[in-house]
This record gives sequence, C-alpha cells and structure tokens, in this order.
Amino acid sequence: MGELVLYNYELDENCYRVRLVLSVLGLASKLVAINVIPGREQQSPAMLALNPRGQLPILGDGDLVLSGTGAITAYLARRYDETGSLMPIDPQAFGQVQMWLDFAATALKPAYDARLSALFGIGGDQDALTALARKSLRIMDDFILRRQFTGAEWFVGDAVTLADLILFPAFALSRDYGIQHAEFDGLRRWSRRVRSLPGFKSMPGIPDYQ
Repeated sequence: MGELVLYNYELDENCYRVRLVLSVLGLASKLVAINVIPGREQQSPAMLALNPRGQLPILGDGDLVLSGTGAITAYLARRYDETGSLMPIDPQAFGQVQMWLDFAATALKPAYDARLSALFGIGGDQDALTALARKSLRIMDDFILRRQFTGAEWFVGDAVTLADLILFPAFALSRDYGIQHAEFDGLRRWSRRVRSLPGFKSMPGIPDYQ
C-alpha cells in the first residue's frame, strides 16, 4: 500500500466523508490542509494539476490520484475493507447502496449548499435550500424509521455500509443552517449507531448529544 494523502479542508462536508471512511477502515493518512475559504487554494495551478475541476476532496494512494467523494470512498471501500460490508458484492445490496449514494449526490445537494450559504454566505436562497434539505432529510427519516420498526438499524442490510457513512454528515451537520434534530427521531437513533462505530471521527458542527 502506498501512502494515503488526502487534500483536505477541515470544514468541508465532503472532505469529512472521506476522513470518516478512512477512520472507520482504520487507515492512516496524511492530511494536506488546503485553504478553500477564503484562499481558494483548491483552484491554484498545483491543485488543478491534481483535479482540473478545482474541487476537493482529492486522494492520493501511491501513484493513484482520485477526485470526487463518490469515487474516493468507493475505491477505499473496495480496496481496503476486508469484511466486504461497506460496498457489498451481493447485487441487491450493492444496488441499494448505490441508490443511497446517488441520493446523497443529488437530493442532498441542497443540504450541502444550505450549509455553505449559512456558514460562508456562498450563493443560493437560504430559505429555499433549507426547505429542500428538510424534504430530503424527511425522506431519509421516514425510510430509516420503517427499517427500525422491523429491527434493522442501517440503511442497507444488517451492517453498516458506505450508504450510512455518506448519508451521515448531511444530517449531523444540518444544525449549521437551522434544522433541529428533534424533528427526526429515526435519524437521531441511527446517528447514535453511526457515532458508536469503532474508528468514528467527528468534525466541528456535529453535536455530541446524538
């Protein structure tokens, strides 16, 4: 295994997703701090050479360089998860995990943008973004509540998968833009399960009381 290097901004939700997966997998990594706000260092010539889109996260693993949260976390799960549970081989479970990863990248985009707007004043109608974020979190809450009624605790199957780790930050950080966790009983219960995972790593903005 080559040295794992994560180009990282501590307050970025997507960088946190990668840090969380790395930590749950028990993988050591070198964090290279990138001054995203206000420095926009991710768009410097050196960083554009790694990712021409000028975005974080970026992961280096030896000679391999990957960008994009989905690509990085899927690679880490397939390459380093000896249990095979984070990215299941079973076609049905694999499809369900992929469904939630797509949900995170699309339906939860307003949650990501609402947090940027609230914390840094970056783009978008705050009220509209928050309303869309709440709608997506409600979909998640309704789903996991139904699962919990049957005795299941995770979004897919009977063990934590990449779906849980990728969905978690959107709910855990939602107080940053005014959504109160008391609205979502199922997600609160589920988030406590995520927080109890061996290797769990938190970040600024995630409350301890969950």
